[in-house]
Amino acid sequence: MLKIGIIGATGYAGGELVRLLLGHKEAEIVWYGSRSYVDQKYASIYQNMFQIVENTCLDDNMEAMAEQVDVIFTATPQGLCASLVNEDILNKVKIVDLSADFRIKDVKVYEKWYGIEHKSPQYIQEAVYGLCEVNREAVKKARLVANPGCYPTCSFLSVYPLVKEGLIDPNTLIIDAKSGTSGAGRGAKVDNLFCEVNENIKAYGVAGHRHTPEIEEQLSRAAKEPVLINFTPHLVPMQRGILVTAYASLKREISYEEVKAVYDRYYNKETFVRVLEKDVCPQTRWVEGSNFVDVNFKIDPRTRRIVMMGAMDNLVKGAAGQAVQNMNLMFGIEEAEGLRMAPVFP
Repeated sequence: MLKIGIIGATGYAGGELVRLLLGHKEAEIVWYGSRSYVDQKYASIYQNMFQIVENTCLDDNMEAMAEQVDVIFTATPQGLCASLVNEDILNKVKIVDLSADFRIKDVKVYEKWYGIEHKSPQYIQEAVYGLCEVNREAVKKARLVANPGCYPTCSFLSVYPLVKEGLIDPNTLIIDAKSGTSGAGRGAKVDNLFCEVNENIKAYGVAGHRHTPEIEEQLSRAAKEPVLINFTPHLVPMQRGILVTAYASLKREISYEEVKAVYDRYYNKETFVRVLEKDVCPQTRWVEGSNFVDVNFKIDPRTRRIVMMGAMDNLVKGAAGQAVQNMNLMFGIEEAEGLRMAPVFP
């Protein structure tokens, strides 16, 4: 059994990690880390875990944790993992970081967009960007994995095959994304109060959302050229889910069958990416509570553009599920272990 430590176990992503790992046949959580709830029963914070989890929350002492576990998940705000990790810890355990600390390879770009100084830039190049469908073999050999962001995961998987194959002009790419409120975390914020969110939809981070450079970096790698995009996220009155609608110009006339063949070639063998049937648009309700990403596309011959769509659960494939998927690869466990649950409906 793998022994698991979680720093940030009482946030939404941390709570989802707990839920998933409790159903994992080869994992045991031994350290529920939470700076805010030290010495409190975990089930008193998440009552859904009553009589399921008997553990008490511990602190976020990564060095002490590394003596007791095989893998550490850091489900924390930006900056914490980078401030704690060191060579001694990485020689003892593997780390899956759910923050943005090691996703962006240019430390100056990270510091500009996140507004903080990076505390351990020496590990940025080593860290593997943990998008399993693209970097599977590198993840298997990693000791530090940067778990991708929720918006970047859904955005990238929705458009990746066409960017990689050079069928669209990536610099014409516009990504419109919508997320439920859990994407903002569990902290108390006026903008996330029920009366602020209910019966409302709004754009935010317009022309400046911090996931933009992460999406651009990964698309640039796929396109083998620098890519600049317009990315606009929106907050919608639901708890979970991300819906991406992306638009780009086609480089040539192309048929539905050709595009479908490209998506199938990239995703047919992927357990968690589902290419939908013709004219079926992804919906968040079809992936809720699961590690699946549903993708599809629609060609608009009138404008010679293509619309690419994706839907996923921001807390599962967008955070905790993808982290477990990465852990499985890092330790040679069957990739879908602990992640086989069907989406919740309705």
